[in-house]
Amino acid sequence: MSIEITQYRNAKALDLEATRFDVEINHPEYGWIPYTLDPSDTDMTIDNADLLDLIGSDYEAATQTEIDDRQANLVRLQRDMKLTTEVDPIVGNPLRWADLTTDQKNAWSQYRTDLLNITDQEGFPHNVTWPTKP
Repeated sequence: MSIEITQYRNAKALDLEATRFDVEINHPEYGWIPYTLDPSDTDMTIDNADLLDLIGSDYEAATQTEIDDRQANLVRLQRDMKLTTEVDPIVGNPLRWADLTTDQKNAWSQYRTDLLNITDQEGFPHNVTWPTKP
């Protein structure tokens, strides 16, 4: 079952190809709501092809700077999640840390440093090589 959307506003392309959009749609039940139109979305509650046809060429184009900033934020979020879920439980726990050998401590310290320095990599934010967890 697909919900027909007949009104939208504030369409903003999220990529240079203008295939993904942030847009507000007038949902028949909820009124105006934010919506991200993504062709890879498998949920067909809202038919993205129909919405894309409705938007046509009436959107604000994305700049390369906006795309780079968005990607940089995504990489930083991934990095921060790895620090929080992988590194902090080991490094921030004195009992766990004390049980590690010197080589293991060095490996975890290096992993943490490599994660923190991910933004200094050549090709950041679009080509990132993630360090290997010890």
